[in-house]
Amino acid sequence: MPWRDVKPMDEKLLFLADYLKSHYASFSELCRAYGISRKTGYKWVKRYEAHGLDALAEQSRRPHQSPFITPYTIRKAII
Repeated sequence: MPWRDVKPMDEKLLFLADYLKSHYASFSELCRAYGISRKTGYKWVKRYEAHGLDALAEQSRRPHQSPFITPYTIRKAII
C-alpha cells in the first residue's frame, strides 16, 4: 500500500466534503475512515459551521493572557 501524501488541511477538507455529502452511514464511521476521534470530527464541523474554511487552519495554542506577566506600569517603576 503506497503512503498517502495528503497535508493536514487537505485531509480536513476531504473529511468535511464527505460529511456534507453524507457518504457514510454514521458520523462514527466517517471519523473511523479518516482515523480521527469523534471529538476531533465534531470540533472540525463546529469550526467550519461557525467560521467557514478559514477556521480549519492550525490555530495557536498560546494563551491569550499570562497570569505570570508583570504589568507594564510595575515593570516601568522597577526600572
